Amino acid sequence: MTELELKYGCNPNQKPARIFMEEGELPLKVLNGKPGYINFMDALNSWQLVKALKKATGLPAAASFKHVSPAGAALGLPLSDVERKIYFAPEGELSPIACAYIRARGADRLCSFGDWAALSDVCDADTARFLALEVSDGIIAPGYTDEALAILKTKRKGGYNVVEIDPDYQPNPVERRNIFGITFEQGYNNLDINEEMLGNIVTANKELPQQAKHDMLLALITLKYTQSNSVCYVKNGQTLGVGAGQQSRIHCTRLAGNKADIWWLRQHPKVLGLEFVDNIRRPDRDNAIDIYISDEHDDILADGVWQNTFKVRPEVLTQEEKQAWIAQMSGVTVGSDAFFPFGDNVERARKSGAQYIAQPGGSIRDDQVIATADKYNMVMAFTGIRLFHH
Repeated sequence: MTELELKYGCNPNQKPARIFMEEGELPLKVLNGKPGYINFMDALNSWQLVKALKKATGLPAAASFKHVSPAGAALGLPLSDVERKIYFAPEGELSPIACAYIRARGADRLCSFGDWAALSDVCDADTARFLALEVSDGIIAPGYTDEALAILKTKRKGGYNVVEIDPDYQPNPVERRNIFGITFEQGYNNLDINEEMLGNIVTANKELPQQAKHDMLLALITLKYTQSNSVCYVKNGQTLGVGAGQQSRIHCTRLAGNKADIWWLRQHPKVLGLEFVDNIRRPDRDNAIDIYISDEHDDILADGVWQNTFKVRPEVLTQEEKQAWIAQMSGVTVGSDAFFPFGDNVERARKSGAQYIAQPGGSIRDDQVIATADKYNMVMAFTGIRLFHH
């Protein structure tokens, strides 16, 4: 048995704390820092997500985790000029794994504040240089270049958490956990999510392009490692919004849809044209953009307040302008970890540009849900598989 002592558990009063193996060696190494209990929960869940994404798509993958659910996940596709601007990406050519993490973190920059990063591939200097500028708790990857590790070791006054995982590690087929002194046991969820799961298209429109298939796989794999109930919006190989841990599915759909709307609104010309004061910190800039986009914009545009953030007082982004901009969203994929019980989920998803839906099916109102999708010429696949995660 090997073990690693932790400072404390979920909270400072929960001592002692450790991670350990009952048999064999731990499949990970701490290369820097001292990760805590929640850090390792984020690390191990996020690693499973990016490993599965790489297997399903063949592309490098990254995730940004907070409180054991992904704030964002993405594939290593090139960044557009607009994405570079809204994600604060550096100029010049970037490696695929760096693009994957920049897109994963950029999906929901507010929720990614203080995140745990996960990479499917070796962390390179491009990724490390971007991470060095962000507020983050740690990273897990199957390896690090010497240059990347040197950069990461300078972060957080030398205390940044860096974990290396054995990419060949396979868990035992049975997993256990204790709750209130009682042991729970179940088979490890080794479900292989792949394109074969997308074959049962139940809508009249059955045109499912390859990019939409990749987006469906991204949504479903993200949901597999998101606290349930959960719904995920995806476009062009990255999540736009993840709704996690809600008791009602329509609330998941609304929450994730609202996040997708914010992602899209960040590309509005008025937002792209905001002029910030020199040397503003990235979190302050993120918060200012979020307030500017929200209905609370008066808080930041009040006399004197805006001068701490903007060089010139920005014009108000009106409700009518926001609605008109959101109405232009299209080509979005929505995944759900369990069936949509009513057509209202499809109606809400459509408002954020949903064209493709992947969900298990199995509701007594499946006909109503399918009819709602058909009304908007959507493509919906029934996977037949529930993806609850707790």
